[in-house]
Amino acid sequence: MKKLLLILAAAALPGCGVETAATAASAASIKKQELEQGQKTMHQAQRKIDGAMQQLQQRADSLEK
Repeated sequence: MKKLLLILAAAALPGCGVETAATAASAASIKKQELEQGQKTMHQAQRKIDGAMQQLQQRADSLEK
């Protein structure tokens, strides 16, 4: 009886580690996607800011003339 319980426990333990590793890999993948999306959004915002600054500079230049 003890042998059977020991064998069952030994068989169940490696499965827990695999599930944990798969969960960690999934979480890492999601975080990577979030980071990439955040970087994309940041670049888009920077382009908009640069465009607005250019327009302001052009208006300022035209007022000086």
